[in-house]
Amino acid sequence: MSTIRRAAVLGSPIAHSLSPVLHRAAYAELGLTHWTYDRFEVDEAGLPAFIEGLDSAWAGLSLTMPLKRAIIPLLDSISETASSVEAVNTVVFTEDGRRIGDNTDIPGMIAALRERGVEKTDSAAVLGAGATASSALAALAEICTGPVTAYVRSKERGEEMRGWGERLGVDVRISDWADAGQALQAPLVIATTPAGTTDALIDAVPDRPGTLFDVLYDPWPTPLAAAWSRRHADVVGGLDLLVHQALLQISQFTGYSDISIATLRDAGSKALEMAHSSKDEING
Repeated sequence: MSTIRRAAVLGSPIAHSLSPVLHRAAYAELGLTHWTYDRFEVDEAGLPAFIEGLDSAWAGLSLTMPLKRAIIPLLDSISETASSVEAVNTVVFTEDGRRIGDNTDIPGMIAALRERGVEKTDSAAVLGAGATASSALAALAEICTGPVTAYVRSKERGEEMRGWGERLGVDVRISDWADAGQALQAPLVIATTPAGTTDALIDAVPDRPGTLFDVLYDPWPTPLAAAWSRRHADVVGGLDLLVHQALLQISQFTGYSDISIATLRDAGSKALEMAHSSKDEING
């Protein structure tokens, strides 16, 4: 009989997370019937006790907000990628009991863009200045050969993005959010803002836009992504990011790398469709 292996996603709020759907689909494809993947509502205050309570059955953890930085002092080491943005979304427990932190959001972004044929760009625009925006800058450090313009709402946020740019080796230029419509002229636009924030920009979408990477996945498509698609331009969505970063996590947890990206994407799409159907029934 195989020994049970456990993994889970932690965060607060966590009920909306698609991670269990994606990881379980991969485990099923790999025949890992002795593996489980759950979700736990854990905030920053409760994180240390949760980590200390884990036993040797645990293989790994996925972390979402607000835990990506709170987890760092509880780890034995973190990868260079995670260190570059001071954010960990993946923890692997080794056989000798060590806790290793990594960040799969950044390579996940790069992989999602590469899937759409974006290998390099000579400039880019980032909408927003939160934690996801810093990950976007780290991804752009790998693929952007020129300046990145960040559109922000405050001087403080602008200074934060400029600081991340200096740290990551990216030429970051700051513009006020009032001029965010200009961002859509860039060959690559990465929207990292909450739902509804970019809705007012749809009239500024150019006739021949470049590539849009909108990190949201629900609701999807966003008005901005829909406007982009109507012009037959490339759109990368939040689900693309989720499946690529999950694929990397699953490989680290299980040791298997031959996982079909289509399996994860199909599972995520079906889960979102079911959630929308349930909402429609309730509202109807």
